[in-house]
Amino acid sequence: MISNLSGREWITLTVLLVVLLGAAAGLVWTAIGLFRARSLIRREFSAYFLSPIAYVVLVVFLFVTGDLFANTLDLLTAKGPVGTESPMQTMFGAKLFWLVFLFIPPLLTMRLFAEERSSGTLEMLMTAPLRDWQVVLCKYLACLAFYTVLWLPTLLYLPALLGARMPLFHNAWTVTSLTFVAGLASVLVGLVMLLPHLGTTARLVSLALIVLGGMAAGIGGWLHYHAQGPHLIEVPVLLDPYPVLWTYAGMFLVGAMFLAIGLLISSLVRNQMVAAILALAVGLLFIGSGFWRPELVSSNLYNIVYFFSVPMHFERAFTRGLLDSQPIILYGSVALFCLFLTVRSLEARRWQ
Repeated sequence: MISNLSGREWITLTVLLVVLLGAAAGLVWTAIGLFRARSLIRREFSAYFLSPIAYVVLVVFLFVTGDLFANTLDLLTAKGPVGTESPMQTMFGAKLFWLVFLFIPPLLTMRLFAEERSSGTLEMLMTAPLRDWQVVLCKYLACLAFYTVLWLPTLLYLPALLGARMPLFHNAWTVTSLTFVAGLASVLVGLVMLLPHLGTTARLVSLALIVLGGMAAGIGGWLHYHAQGPHLIEVPVLLDPYPVLWTYAGMFLVGAMFLAIGLLISSLVRNQMVAAILALAVGLLFIGSGFWRPELVSSNLYNIVYFFSVPMHFERAFTRGLLDSQPIILYGSVALFCLFLTVRSLEARRWQ
């Protein structure tokens, strides 16, 4: 089949291969740089658990999502004409959710650089043996990690939203299932060992536990769930799982975009409240348009508003189990552009 390719197809395949190799090399280079600056990631991530604002954000977010989940569950179990065909659309299409979501990224990002500038520690950070892009990505990844932590408790809602039943089989212990469980335990122990400040030997041991445990869990889990007989956990899903999958993927991507916007604004101002207000104003451009119905005016205006309207992306695509490339391109391009401008902002400050 490859021998039948034309000259133009060979050129296209070669260019694609070069691009993929370049992207892989860039990812490896970035990963090495972030590994060398891992102490900054750990410091920024730990700072969220020492801030009362982060706990307020966590409590309010879980309260709102819990209330929306309870209302959605009532509609799923209601009798008569009342009900819902798309629980994810009912839960994450509510205006209350997006009004609360609008405040979360500004509150998480307002302190990242503004606090450093107001306290005078940014100059000290810039004299550290780190490049500007390492500082920006470390703060960004720490913030993105805490944003992910916000969503982890909501995974407990999924069995009810999907109509899943999770029976545990106590007679499903085999060599493959034991390998699967042992691998997961090894990964967990390795992650816990990364939290405290340990020596180099302990770090290498923790990394070895994560890598070997991940391999054991992957191989054991694949063999266990491809074998006949009862399994450790069986999840018979009664509803379509794709709306849940794409909704959570979309929430991660849109969060990455808003956090990058907030990070950029935090690097430009000195006051945390000013950074939060400006990030809130920019976020309102992407969320506030979702409460307007331009399809009642003209189709061209609707297409423009839809491209920038995050709530409409979830209402029309993600919560319905559809993967639209336009929102993904928007989220990724805006996030990368804001991160690039943040790096340039630090470089400009270095030469002042």
